[in-house]
Amino acid sequence: MTAEPPVTLHRMRFAMPASARIDWPASFGRRFLVTVDVEEEFDWRQPFSRSARGVTAVASLPAMHGRLTAAGVAPLYLVDHPVATDPRAAATVAALAGQGTEIGAQLHPWVNPPHAERPGVAASFAGNLPPELEAAKLDALVQAIEHGMGVRPRAYRAGRYGLGPSTFDLLAGRGFRVDTSMRARHDYRPAGGPDYGAIAGDAFRIDDRLTELPLSTIDTGRWRRFGRGLHPLAGRIPWGRGLLARGGLLSRVPLTPEGVDAAEAAYAVATADLRLLVLSFHSPSLVPGHTPYVRDAADLARFHRWWDVVFDALARAGYAPASVTEVIAAADACRAPVTLPIAPDPVRARPAPGHVRSRSVPPPSR
Repeated sequence: MTAEPPVTLHRMRFAMPASARIDWPASFGRRFLVTVDVEEEFDWRQPFSRSARGVTAVASLPAMHGRLTAAGVAPLYLVDHPVATDPRAAATVAALAGQGTEIGAQLHPWVNPPHAERPGVAASFAGNLPPELEAAKLDALVQAIEHGMGVRPRAYRAGRYGLGPSTFDLLAGRGFRVDTSMRARHDYRPAGGPDYGAIAGDAFRIDDRLTELPLSTIDTGRWRRFGRGLHPLAGRIPWGRGLLARGGLLSRVPLTPEGVDAAEAAYAVATADLRLLVLSFHSPSLVPGHTPYVRDAADLARFHRWWDVVFDALARAGYAPASVTEVIAAADACRAPVTLPIAPDPVRARPAPGHVRSRSVPPPSR
């Protein structure tokens, strides 16, 4: 019997050195990028399962794509293994590529071979896996996308935002140009994942090969300048974050229609000081019942209305849509070699025994 590989809770803390921040050229203006996690449907309340590979919601993606392109948006579709290996789903997404729309890769370890580890919360963060297993899963994913969709991805997102100490080298060595795994101002260490609390949302260079495009989270309210330290502190107090939000003092607003009010997101866009905003959603949200955010037809109508409201807000704030190709070209135009210093938290990093059955936790969220 083959021993299960060790899974390590790195709980890495990430930070952006000032020298790594991309100083976009004036011609780039203010831009936004829409990213979509194109993935299997699964019950987010249940333990991780290798058998949860249904991709029926992908059939609703072309209609949403039409809405996005009508607004001038060229989305980035981050495809995972179940989608890339399902002939109908792969063909559906592949047909949407072109005219700026690009297909990237998203790694969900529990449904991405090789299956050497036991599925669980700790192992759901790909960066917690041994480097050789993370590499093998990444290779299988890239090969599946190449075979099923005819493209080699150059943009990547770790499922559950699960970067690890080897991820960047693995990506750069396979020709990836963009990582968009970091979710600004979010800390997933309680679930065994990374800490992006120090990431403000600016795009920056990992090194001279790879650029990080964090998912945008905007602090709003009168105390927003203190948000980095105050928001985590308020989370330790019962109803602390709710009281701050209701008092107009501090709200943390991820730019996604999933769990975020449209008016709140529009206000966040109006106050944003980032040159590039990165928005996101999950493809199963296009069909009621697949995610906690879209449970019925009314939720789906609100989901679509969110985009109308936020696109209007982006236009009023001077943000224009950008494609991944445009973002890479602009970043290359002001390229300077840097190295991002990253280290696991030495106090909290510890092995996660592979034989321990991990209980499911809610998906990473605000």
